Parts: sequence; structure tokens; C-alpha cells
Amino acid sequence: MTEQTTVPETAAGQTGRPALSPPMIIFAVVVLLAVLFSAFFSFRSNQALAEVIAQEGLTDEETREDDVRIMGEYWIRSTLPISDAYRSGDDSRLDDKEKATLDMAAQVLDEIITEDMTPYEKELAVYEWMVSKLTYDTGVLQVIPNTEEDCDNPYGTLKYHNAVCVGYATTFRLFMQMMDIPCMVVHNTDAYHSWDLVQLDDDWYHVDIYSDQNSGNYANFNMNDEMASQGHTWDRDFFPSAEGTKFNYAIQNAQPVEDLYAIPNLVREALDKKDGAVFLDFKVIDEAHAQIAETMLSGVRDRIDESEDYQMVWIDWNWQRVSGTEYVLAVYLSGYEEDDSDRYSISDEDREKIDQAIEEAFGSAPDWEDVDYENDTADSGSITKSKTVTYG
Repeated sequence: MTEQTTVPETAAGQTGRPALSPPMIIFAVVVLLAVLFSAFFSFRSNQALAEVIAQEGLTDEETREDDVRIMGEYWIRSTLPISDAYRSGDDSRLDDKEKATLDMAAQVLDEIITEDMTPYEKELAVYEWMVSKLTYDTGVLQVIPNTEEDCDNPYGTLKYHNAVCVGYATTFRLFMQMMDIPCMVVHNTDAYHSWDLVQLDDDWYHVDIYSDQNSGNYANFNMNDEMASQGHTWDRDFFPSAEGTKFNYAIQNAQPVEDLYAIPNLVREALDKKDGAVFLDFKVIDEAHAQIAETMLSGVRDRIDESEDYQMVWIDWNWQRVSGTEYVLAVYLSGYEEDDSDRYSISDEDREKIDQAIEEAFGSAPDWEDVDYENDTADSGSITKSKTVTYG
């Protein structure tokens, strides 16, 4: 026999759930509407966000040169409109910020570039200008404007001389484009650093000015892929291969060395002159002799670390293959202390004016040799009344 369950009846004789009161019905309707509106606006918001992401190219995993975000906040943007305006002489399509950038960049090129320069000499002039000028003010004011919005583009870089790596890279590319020298901005595979590729005589070279900003020793100037890979990673399938060595700075400026044991003395001479680097060309060198050179440089590093004269100096080196068995040993030196004492020293004339201005405002300074210690008074020169001197 099947047991039947009796469902209680309501007062109206109906079975089922208790009737909802009007306030409960209203509340339920409000909750339902809120859920529907929330779902609708969430959909619209996600749709709008998707459109923004698509516009910024964030959903596309393919490598690109421009419209790339570095470190989650800095953008690599095209500089072609500005360089095109410079070459054509027509800036009518530029906005005010772009026009200001064009004016600043053109002024720099007018100062450092001459018509008789080769493309390499022009590139070198820009590199040397950037590593020397894009530095923080070391004076007492240390005026560094808050340029977070523009530290990743040529406008902020040229106006404030204050930039992150993206600002260095895009500014260098702008200069190159203005001079019709092919150039690209490269970013590493993890999107936290950027630098440049520049083309000279059909060969590409890596240029990382930001990494050289404190030393200016050409360590990251015109590297081929092999040299750049020691500290950089990038999408080699997208960016052109850099195989050249002709315009590498170390190779261009290497001095021939026949005596391997001359290395310590050559490094010492560079230190005494406060050179940023010394480049040694070995026409023929094998692994065994390279190991001897490395051992000597390690010993030089130890002596530098122990020396009071070179407390802040840092030394590093690498081998750069020219061809066959010819190699250049590039020794990089950095950390020299700059002497700004003459730059910021106060002249005797200015000091006299300072003393006079203080005296006019506060009277003559007390003559401490005439202090009456018993009465605790001092002869203040032009001040007629005695001045109490308190100690402690």
C-alpha cells in the first residue's frame, strides 16, 4: 500500500506555498530588475572594454613595433607624423604637442648635425647628445618636473630630459627618421624594456641608449644580434636580423695589441684619463690566450675594488668577434665621480654681495674676538648696543 502525503491547505482551500505579501513581491521584482540591469550593463561594459582592447591591439598576440605597452603603463607610439612633417616642411597636420616636439627635435639636429656627416656619424652624434643631455639635474634645486604622462615619448624626453626606456627609444627613432636613417623600436619578449634597431649600409644594429645613460661608454651602441643577446631578448622572427660589425663602436675604435700582457697597463691608462672604455684588437687569438686575458682582467678588477682611488669604478668586459680568429676585447669602465665643485662654487664677488645683503638686513656680525665673556656681551661693530651671547 502506497503511503500518501497530505499537503496542507491554506485558508482559501488551496494547496502549495504560502501567499507572498505585497512588500515581498515588490522586493522580489526590484531584485530581479537589479539582476537584469546588472547583467545588461556588465555585458555593455565588457563589450566596450573588448573594443578598447582591440583598438589597442592587446588581444593580438602577434609582435608589432608600435602600439605596444611596456611594463603595463608605457606605450610605444608611432613618431612618423612628426618626422614626415620635418622632411616635408609641412606641419599643418600636427597638433600643438607634436609641433612642439618637432621644434625641439629640429633644434637639436641643427646643433649637432652637419651636411658633410655620414649616416653613421649622424647616428653617433645623436647617441652622444642623448647620453650627455638626458640626465637629472645634480644641482641643489634638482628640478625634475613630474613627467609621468610624457616620459615615454619624445615630447617629455626632449622638454624635461627625463625619460624611461620607451622615451629614449622613441626619441632616438624620431631623430633617425628625420634624417632618413631606417630605424625601429624593439621591445623584449617580456615587454619590460625597449631599445632600437638602426640600419646602416644595409646592415642592422641594436642601439640601447637607455642602458648607456649613466656611463656613455658605447657598451650598447651598434651591437649585432650576438652582442645584443648577452643582455636582451626579442622576437627574432619579427624584427630584422642584425649581423653587421662594421659600425660597432668597439670594432671601429679598437687599438691593435700584440703583447697580451700589456692589458693591465692599457686599462690603467684608461682609468687615469677617466675613459669610459678601452678597445683592444687582437688580430689572432686562441682560447688559451683569451683565458689569460680574462685572468688578468679579473686581477685588475680586484685591484680596482681594493683601491681608494677607484672606489666607485666598475669594470666589465666582453669579446666581440670581427672575423675568423680576430677578436676585439672591449673593456668598459664606469662610475667615475664627477667634480662639480667648480661648476657650483660661489665667487668672491658673489660672496661679498651676500655678506653685504645680510649686513644690511641684520647689521654687522659680532666680532667674536671682542666678546666680553664676563658680561656675556659682544662688540657688534655698527650695532651701538651690546648683544647678549647665550651658550648651551
